Amino acid sequence: MKPIRYTIVPKNPAAHLFEVTLTIEDPAPDGQCFMLPVWIPGSYMVREFARNIVTMRATNEAGRKVRISKTDKHTWQAAPVKGALTLRYEVYAWDLSVRAAHLDDTVGFFNGTSVFLAALGHEGAQHVVDIQRPDGHAYRHWRVATALAEARGTKRYGFGEYTASGYDELIDHPVTLGEFTLASFKAHGVPHDIVIAGRVVALDTERLSADLKKICEAQIALFEPRTKRAPMERYVFMTQAVSDGYGGLEHRASTALICNRTDLPVKGKTEMSEGYRTYLGLCSHEYFHTWNVKRIKPAAFAPYDLTREDYTSLLWLFEGFTSYYDDLMLVRSGLISVDEYFGLLGKTVGGVLRGAGRLKQSVAESSFDAWIKYYRQDENASNAIVSYYTKGSLVALAFDLAIRTETSGRKSLDDVMRLLWQRYGRDFYRGKPVGVGEDDVEALIAEATGVELGSLFADAVRGTRDLPLATLFEGLGVTLEGEPERGAKPSLGARLRGGAEASIAVVYEGGAAQKAGLSAGDALMALDGLRVTGANLDTLLARYQPGAKVEIHAFRRDELRVARLTLDAPEIARYKLTVTDKRPAPRALRERWLAA
Repeated sequence: MKPIRYTIVPKNPAAHLFEVTLTIEDPAPDGQCFMLPVWIPGSYMVREFARNIVTMRATNEAGRKVRISKTDKHTWQAAPVKGALTLRYEVYAWDLSVRAAHLDDTVGFFNGTSVFLAALGHEGAQHVVDIQRPDGHAYRHWRVATALAEARGTKRYGFGEYTASGYDELIDHPVTLGEFTLASFKAHGVPHDIVIAGRVVALDTERLSADLKKICEAQIALFEPRTKRAPMERYVFMTQAVSDGYGGLEHRASTALICNRTDLPVKGKTEMSEGYRTYLGLCSHEYFHTWNVKRIKPAAFAPYDLTREDYTSLLWLFEGFTSYYDDLMLVRSGLISVDEYFGLLGKTVGGVLRGAGRLKQSVAESSFDAWIKYYRQDENASNAIVSYYTKGSLVALAFDLAIRTETSGRKSLDDVMRLLWQRYGRDFYRGKPVGVGEDDVEALIAEATGVELGSLFADAVRGTRDLPLATLFEGLGVTLEGEPERGAKPSLGARLRGGAEASIAVVYEGGAAQKAGLSAGDALMALDGLRVTGANLDTLLARYQPGAKVEIHAFRRDELRVARLTLDAPEIARYKLTVTDKRPAPRALRERWLAA
């Protein structure tokens, strides 16, 4: 097949419009079909990217207009032509996230799934994209950041042609355009670039490079302890720094990130702020995906079906296990202390146990229903669903502790990840791709470690019982106990939205608010006759004891209601992990776990 050629140019940054030209030299004789994905891998929700295509026209190689019509919401078919067929279309790009496309006069960003139509039947052909600079003197300092391979004559970070072996590779390399801060380091010999777009002040790129290098080298060594060989030739951390934002999306040789600019390290300040630690954890999470989900994949994703929902019950493995390893790699890399790591674990445990949804939905069900539940959460989500991210991370923790205890530290979840890598991931892009079957994981764990998890696996993955974490931690000489917040106050059994108004965001199942008939959206006005605001509610509640009866006035829409509550006990905000057994055997297990 002949190459598929694209040109993309920020045609009108003020109007947030990219113009894309697609040329296919050997279109289907009965009329070439084109498709734009309806979702992007890594974000399991149908997003209908085709809705952002504003105009489209087709021409033959003589420049004459060719009829093109839609056959469904995301597919087009052109009339038969002799010779080459060219499509020219505009894409509206005003989604400042990691999932789609964004363009203004300060920065451009796009994922291929948002801007590049696939020429059906030609997905395996070479794809070449010419990325052009927007017109105007104001854009003379703009550069290009991407992990796509440069074509001959194109300089790295420069405008020009980039190539991919096929459509799947083309859409797996996001692109940032604009003026950005650039730093580089090598992890076990592989170049890694850090791209920070957005306004930042006194960014400490040396510290950021050194910290990310530690994380990357630890992860490379986890999967390839002998060769220390990374699965990519070059990697790009691509971050958009904003006033308020958080998120990441993995790709095979890069990641798109968004963070608060205040989370980034500042020159002259050496402390590990909570924001910076969170940012490093995000980088660690997305980098771990380079192995776990970008190459080790569920069978359902080998290959992806980007025309509809692509179901798997294994996201607890691919997102949950990744969520377990992201912070674990921070402590193993020496970037945070064991106490800090225990604090992060305790917060995760508290978050999972706070929601009644964990008792109703298994992580396997949560994975399968991600399309309609996890990515479309409402005010009742905590009462109805469980996160395959957070509970999935605790499932990984439980499996790791059980394996380490059963084998006296000789085997661990690390061995499971290495087996998955060797069998499914290492050669994924070199031959016929094979994914992990829906029912393969339990047997793979036993093969890698010699440990039959039995009822623990069944309860953790397909059941809804709470994980026996306290018992499992005992083998490592660690106690796990609930810990209310300092100065704990009685609870309403609800969470507020935040802001000046004391408006309810979530009502917890079985809590005081629900029993009294309060609902999400209700605006609290007074507690025992005293005015309530978002700022003073905690102070007012601190005057009462659990079990006290109070009267609350609240508006539901425009109707005033009176509710009489019996206050709940203080919420357990987090769980505290404490080393209580310092004997050699449990100490050795702890050290192998945290410093592997």
